[in-house]
Amino acid sequence: MPEPLFPALARGSTREALRFGDHLLTYDDLAAVAAGLARELPQGRVAVWATPTVHTSVAVVAALLAGVPAVPLNPKIGERELAHILADSEPQLVLAEPGVPLPEGLDGVPRRDIPLTGGGAEIPEEPDPETPALIVYTSGTTGPPKGVVLPRRAIAATLDALEDAWGWTDGDVLVHALPLFHVHGLILGILGPLRRGGSVRHLGRFSTEGVAHELANGATMMFGVPTMYHRIAGEVGTDTTLADALKSARLLVSGSAALPVHDHQRITAATGQQVVERYGMTETLMNTSVRADGERKPGTVGVPLRGVEVRLVGDAGEVIEDVDTVGEIQVRGPNLFTGYLNRPDATAAAFDGEWFRTGDMATRDADGYVRIVGRKATDLIKSGGYKIGAGEIENALLEHPGVAEAAVTGEPDDDLGERIVAWIVPSGTPPAEDELADHVAKLLAPHKRPRVVRFLDALPRNDMGKVMKRALGA
Repeated sequence: MPEPLFPALARGSTREALRFGDHLLTYDDLAAVAAGLARELPQGRVAVWATPTVHTSVAVVAALLAGVPAVPLNPKIGERELAHILADSEPQLVLAEPGVPLPEGLDGVPRRDIPLTGGGAEIPEEPDPETPALIVYTSGTTGPPKGVVLPRRAIAATLDALEDAWGWTDGDVLVHALPLFHVHGLILGILGPLRRGGSVRHLGRFSTEGVAHELANGATMMFGVPTMYHRIAGEVGTDTTLADALKSARLLVSGSAALPVHDHQRITAATGQQVVERYGMTETLMNTSVRADGERKPGTVGVPLRGVEVRLVGDAGEVIEDVDTVGEIQVRGPNLFTGYLNRPDATAAAFDGEWFRTGDMATRDADGYVRIVGRKATDLIKSGGYKIGAGEIENALLEHPGVAEAAVTGEPDDDLGERIVAWIVPSGTPPAEDELADHVAKLLAPHKRPRVVRFLDALPRNDMGKVMKRALGA
């Protein structure tokens, strides 16, 4: 029989597994309620209205125990996207927190409220490792969202590789406030602690006060996205309670987008802590990470995880061996998805043999540390014969005192091919455009200076904190 995805559930204990505000479930509680719900689920796919609650966690665990693919739905989803996902995945049931209204688009799908008590059924036998566990939909930036079919094998492989990289144990208590319809918040942030036999405290809504309270009261790890760490970086220098709480953490992890070097530096200066970055995608789960026991290099996403192979490939398909040379990241390993639901064409196009084409561009240094320079489609700017990564320019701009937030894109230029455009949220009075261009040229190189500067009140971001650069271009 395959190894259980959650050994601690099978063993049972009175240790805390999940805490969301006043809702607390021990491993015994979770096993009872999830196993009971698992026995009621149909054999087809089930949708989960993924509010940031203990109910969502119970529903996903129940589906995993039953061997039924779960389709997490973003509670902020729009009508068109919801209709597409429902038509594509054809769920037989939607699991939802009691009392939460669902949109009209779900009227045709039977609803089952998620219980927090009851049960008593035995945990079902562990399904085959290749059984689809989750179908997570991509953000749909280049067309309708695609359903990424993630097998149990990929979830187990990623979480066990992170155990190795981060020294993750059953003694760790994780705090986070991430959404639960995505890989970061759901698989790493909920299923990760449960696989280790540790516990997770979800804040429901992010606040620096909430993070400080949990880290000062037993939490050992924090997961966040750059927007969260940016708020921490802005407050930690003057908030001694926050600084002391962060100092006590065993590990601070940032993901889903690049954490600006300036924010790394501010957090380290106030706390002595160095935030760990990792790199993953919906299709691959986790690929690389800075190791807890390794050298911390701000601005990098570390080295390949155990069992994961990573290579960089040039425009002509050649494998790049030289250090500090830009290429597309390709990945293979047990962490990969099995395909896009109902899209064999897209699945075939996503692979180069056994290697998954990530679409992310990066360099690798002499120690094997990967530094992502951006998405091939939106963050690699070809200007004046140079390949320029948007990320390093963004980091340089953020070192200017007049810049609160920055994003960099390229736009067509008759002379250069593409010109560099900086989108700036100023900190106070907007700096002069020439001043920002000269600042970048001095720190990096003249050909990397922005040719155009546009000021905004805020950068458009998705629920995971990523800047939506296509919206900037529009």
